Amino acid sequence: MKIFANLDPKTRQNFYNLFLISFLFWLSITSFLPILPAYVKDIGGTKQEVGFVMGAFAIGLLASRTFLGKIADQKGRKIVVLIGTFVVAITPLGYLFIKTVEGLILIRAFHGISIAAFTIGYSALIVDLSPPHRRGELVGYMSLALPIGMTLAPAIGSLLQENIDYWAVFLFCNITGLISFLLSLKIEEHSPNKDSLESRIDDNFTPRNFQQILLHSSFFVPTFVLFMTGSVFGVLITFLPLYVRELNFEFSAGLFYTTAAIASFAIRILTGKASDRLGRGLFITIGVFSFSMAMILLSYAKAPIYLIFAAICEGTSAGILIPLIVVLISDRCHFSERGKVYALCLGGYDLGIAIAGPLAGFFAEKISYSSLFMIAAELNLIALLIFVTQSNKTIINSLKFSVGLTQDYHAQNSEQLTVNS
Repeated sequence: MKIFANLDPKTRQNFYNLFLISFLFWLSITSFLPILPAYVKDIGGTKQEVGFVMGAFAIGLLASRTFLGKIADQKGRKIVVLIGTFVVAITPLGYLFIKTVEGLILIRAFHGISIAAFTIGYSALIVDLSPPHRRGELVGYMSLALPIGMTLAPAIGSLLQENIDYWAVFLFCNITGLISFLLSLKIEEHSPNKDSLESRIDDNFTPRNFQQILLHSSFFVPTFVLFMTGSVFGVLITFLPLYVRELNFEFSAGLFYTTAAIASFAIRILTGKASDRLGRGLFITIGVFSFSMAMILLSYAKAPIYLIFAAICEGTSAGILIPLIVVLISDRCHFSERGKVYALCLGGYDLGIAIAGPLAGFFAEKISYSSLFMIAAELNLIALLIFVTQSNKTIINSLKFSVGLTQDYHAQNSEQLTVNS
């Protein structure tokens, strides 16, 4: 890709190394997706206990986000990436030996620290290395490691479980995580050039604390949107495999995730670069709407084709939302507070997942899976309403921003950097 060819050799090599690290990290994480709910059921767990195990992942995320965000700003991004890849390397061994629901809840919570650390450190490194005017394009390309991993991982996880056993999946996740950790040792960090605009502004800026960040509307709205979409995603990952099993179609949960990953890959190639020209708002609106459509299609699934289209919509949403909200909040914050901002905003997504698992598990004992997915669609439509009316400084500006008709008035990018928060 031309943008990488234009980078200096040292930076380009850093990007290539980070991409491989990310691919192996997500390969390890997402191999669990199609098999873990069934694993919990097979060792005697109830529907609600499946929800507790899956939701426990977000407990680890929430408990560690703020601490890791501070480390990323104060000690550097690399150490946070190392923490994430180390946890993802060792945790699968816990699944190998623990056969109780209570034990799995603890292991799953510890596993969540891996994503908390990795997403903060990796996202900050990519943004630090990227020229501000090409930020969306580079974040979009570098985020492709996730859908590529997800394209392969669910199929690998399902094949290993079906042809060998669960232990083979856990061992595979352990090996890929370990390689990711070893490659992370080669990461080289970046700080702004002393003469750059970003550095000059940062020298005159006092980083805000978590409360100041949260209460600022420029970060509260993205955090709320991520909280709502995280809640929806929590319902999806907890009950999709069991829903597919109940429907009794000739269709596997692994195929759903693979289809979603392909859609996510395709959309990331297009939207990152386009968002640098057309703004982040238009694409975030499309992403939130697509997730609602995915849940509606799942709710009304009458045949495998419904699941295919739902997977495409979910993949489209996943390929847009997290990367572009990361870029959006990067546009709005300073270098010296980037870790804290990521920790807070992405923590909204974690909180949504943490709440969704147990709550959805409780309701799943009383209502159908299809009803759960419809409730999830309605939650996501609330997130869409908030974004299109509150994402910028006024309702009119927000409406225009959400359809790509005006700039982001909260941005502090190369054209709009100010000392004021």
